[in-house]
Amino acid sequence: MTLDATFWVTISFLIFIGILFYFRVPQKIIETLELNILNISNQIGEAEKLKEDAKNILIEQEKKISNSKNEVKEMIDKANEEAEKNVIKTNEEFHNLMENRKKNAEERIKQLKNQAIKDIKNASVKIAIESVEKLIKNSLDKSKLDKIYSSSIEETKLALKKKSS
Repeated sequence: MTLDATFWVTISFLIFIGILFYFRVPQKIIETLELNILNISNQIGEAEKLKEDAKNILIEQEKKISNSKNEVKEMIDKANEEAEKNVIKTNEEFHNLMENRKKNAEERIKQLKNQAIKDIKNASVKIAIESVEKLIKNSLDKSKLDKIYSSSIEETKLALKKKSS
């Protein structure tokens, strides 16, 4: 039996495997791998915790943004409502002022009209009295009376025109 190279390679391989098991190399590799797996698992757990924290912070910030948007919308609506109320109030005040001015103007026109009527009546009475006085003074002649009457009417018309102007 000749020992060939395959036999010695096999023997060397078995001795190498034996030395590996003697120095517990597979266990050390397994422990190192398990330690790496444990570290990776811990890092994954921390990453998941950070991810959850980030989600919670994101949700809080989104709520704050939503609340802020609602507050801004309410403020804008309130400002629009206030502006509308102010416009309506100002409009009502303006209309009330114009209505009062209109009433005052109408009252003043009414007073001026009454005064004009009074003045016309007074002038008419005065002219009539003067005409009667002239008639009486100028005697009772029919032709004279007609002339005086005609001139009195003309004077009355002229006086009324002067008063109305």
